Amino acid sequence: MPASRSPRRALSAAAVAAVLLAGATGCGDEAGKEPAAASVPTSADVSASASASASAAASVPGSASPSAAASSPAPTRAVTPPPAPTRLTVAVDTRGGRLALVRGGAPQEFTVTLRNGNTAEYRHLLVALQMEILVGEPGNPQGSGPGFLLERLDPTGSGGWRPADFRIANDAKPPSLFSGGSALARDAVRVERYRLRATAGGPTGSSPVVVSFIDTDADREVAAHVVLGHTTG
Repeated sequence: MPASRSPRRALSAAAVAAVLLAGATGCGDEAGKEPAAASVPTSADVSASASASASAAASVPGSASPSAAASSPAPTRAVTPPPAPTRLTVAVDTRGGRLALVRGGAPQEFTVTLRNGNTAEYRHLLVALQMEILVGEPGNPQGSGPGFLLERLDPTGSGGWRPADFRIANDAKPPSLFSGGSALARDAVRVERYRLRATAGGPTGSSPVVVSFIDTDADREVAAHVVLGHTTG
C-alpha cells in the first residue's frame, strides 16, 4: 500500500507544474499569439462622445449653456423717482363764503387752513388779518372806535377763545414789522379758527378782510393773501 501512493504524488506535482506554466503564458491567445494592444480612441470617437454629452446636458430641464448664461443681462433694480416739489397753499372758508355781521349781534366764524409743501419748513409762520376803515352807509350814525372784536380758538385745546390781532387801517404794514407765528413742518397742515364780532357802537359798511401769511424770520410773505368779503349792517 505505501508503494502505490508514491506514483500518485509524483503525478499530482507534475499536474500543478503544468497549471503554473500555463498561467504564466496565458496572456496570449489559444494559437500562441502575442496579446492584443489596448485600443486608443480616435479624434472621431472623442467628437462623438462630446456631442453626446452636450446633447445630454441640453436635454436636462433647467440647464443652460455657458454662452447663454454669459450673454443674459444682469437684473436691474427699479429706482423710485423723487417726489415733485410742492409749496405752501392756503384757504379761508366761512359760512356763505363771506362775513355778514350785525352790530351787537352774534359773531361769525371762519377758518384759515395752511397746507405746507415739501420744499420748506417754517419756524414762525404768522397769519395776519387786516381791514380798511369802514366809511359807513349814508344815514347810519357811525360809532367811535374800531367796532370789531376778532378772536381765535386756543390752539392748545383748552376750547376757549382768545383775542387776536385785527388791524384796521388803510395802509399796508411791511412784513418786517410783524413778529411771532407758529412752526409749520414740511407736508404739515394747520387749521386756525377765528370769529369776528361787530360791536354795538361800531361803524357799518362793507370792506374786505385781507388775510396774509408772513414768515417773520425771513420778513416776507410766503403765499398770496386771501380776500374775504365782509359787510356789517
